Amino acid sequence: MKVRRPRGLLLALIGSLALAAPAGAGAAQSDEALANALVKEIGQHRAHTWHRQRVMGIRRTRTTFLERRVGSLDVLRQLRDTWQARAVRARKRLIRPPHRAAWLCIHRHEGSWKDPNAPYYGGLQMDITFQRTYGRYLLRRKGTANRWTPAEQMWTAEKALRAGRGFHPWPNTARRCGLL
Repeated sequence: MKVRRPRGLLLALIGSLALAAPAGAGAAQSDEALANALVKEIGQHRAHTWHRQRVMGIRRTRTTFLERRVGSLDVLRQLRDTWQARAVRARKRLIRPPHRAAWLCIHRHEGSWKDPNAPYYGGLQMDITFQRTYGRYLLRRKGTANRWTPAEQMWTAEKALRAGRGFHPWPNTARRCGLL
């Protein structure tokens, strides 16, 4: 037969043990752990922001790496919130490339976003030379275009468009979409 202890008694015992523990040592350790966690979050948000900005071909946001020099939890929270907001803004901009409708039309006539078949990869059927020219960062970081997100593929094509190539790398599908 099982003996059941009242839950309230167990909680009271845990609470009294917590009160008996030395307050100073635990608080200092928890503040340090919280500060380390905030610094890690800031770094993650900054990395996401910079990755997205690089994919879009825009200058990355400058930083002074203030989190490495301050210990104030309030300042660290503010920095975390600032970088989190920047990451969200960069993501919103990333998923809406300027000629998104045109790229989606070309994609409908080309192939799957994950098409791994050589010599053309991804949803916009980019060859290796095209990827190396306009998506060198992504090619080095993730491999061929079939491993990139649809937004990354569209931004790579957008770079070609801005470089003066227009929609000519996709002559037949661009014509079907009314882009040529």
